[in-house]
Amino acid sequence: MTSSPAPFTLHFPDADIADLRDRLARTRFPDQTPGAPWAYGTDLGYLRRLLAHWQSGFDWRAQEARLNAFAQFKVPMHGIDLHYLHVQGKGPDPKPLLLLHGWPGSVFEFIDILPRLTDPARFGGDAADAFTVIAPSLPGYGLSFQPGQERFGIAEMADAFSDLMTQVLGYPRYGVQGGDWGAFTATSMAVRRAEQVAGIHLNLLYIRPDQPPPANPTPDEARYQAEMTEFLREETGYQWIQGTRPQTLAYGLTDSPAGLAAWIVEKFYAWTDNDGDPESAVARDTLLADISLYWFTGAIGSSFWPYYARLHAPSPIPPGRTIDVPMGYAAFPREIRRPPRSIAGQTYTDIRQWTAMAKGGHFAAMEQPEALARDVQAFFRPLRGGF
Repeated sequence: MTSSPAPFTLHFPDADIADLRDRLARTRFPDQTPGAPWAYGTDLGYLRRLLAHWQSGFDWRAQEARLNAFAQFKVPMHGIDLHYLHVQGKGPDPKPLLLLHGWPGSVFEFIDILPRLTDPARFGGDAADAFTVIAPSLPGYGLSFQPGQERFGIAEMADAFSDLMTQVLGYPRYGVQGGDWGAFTATSMAVRRAEQVAGIHLNLLYIRPDQPPPANPTPDEARYQAEMTEFLREETGYQWIQGTRPQTLAYGLTDSPAGLAAWIVEKFYAWTDNDGDPESAVARDTLLADISLYWFTGAIGSSFWPYYARLHAPSPIPPGRTIDVPMGYAAFPREIRRPPRSIAGQTYTDIRQWTAMAKGGHFAAMEQPEALARDVQAFFRPLRGGF
């Protein structure tokens, strides 16, 4: 029997906000490691300024109101209460689009892109490109988390979202867009439930771990291999601790808002297309809205689980398996993984669109919502007859 969704409105108690401010006021800071700012992690001077604003200048109620402007629901399924936004499109034939975030993101990533996807005519586009957008909080993330609940890897997320779309919402065919874990989940859905998925649009590409490197790489392939070697050497410490000892890390980040902010904002610094200040890519209050959702829900520890599952469970994409549904890719210049089309094509066999974006990084929906929305619309435009 399929459960019925219940409308949901986000509201955390005043006492939670007061507790956050009190903890921020009592932050115990380390010293700054000698050397260039950000060279060894989150810069102390920047974090002091960010936390001062979080304590006394940030308006959480305004951020709640921004999210509550969209229709939200919760539905019991797969052993959890799954939270999602369900925003009806405005056009002659809006198509269902599942929009998936990643880590350390949340549904706050989508506030600026949602109206562009659901009401393109409002932004000078064509109403015929409208989508009805379903944007869930990933299981274990934000508003899809309760203490003690079952943990979900990518395969389990893919199955849950497939059932949300077909059994709960009644969409037999739909499109999927995602970045980070959302891109991995979209790719998994294209394998596990290919008959449902009309197409996937990604801003991060999954490359099969068993895919061998090219024997005689082109300059672009050699560039990718060098970038990945550097990324694996310098940028994957968070993956190893989150993927091997998630419980231990969770104590510090669940108890200290300063620690939580430092852990998350370092990724916004490293992964966005910024000028040395993460707020040149993502507005300060938008960044703090995302961090605050992790804080108020206490979901940082559970959000690590996909990393643990990736290291300890079978791959959600079986070795040697290709993804054969239509795929579109928005290649942002500051994305953390930038494989050339020749390498991506060994995993994704039906690449219909490959767009080199002018600016932007890992948090594309936050950094470049207009450019990403246009690319999603262009990709699905010729596929609309199939769903």
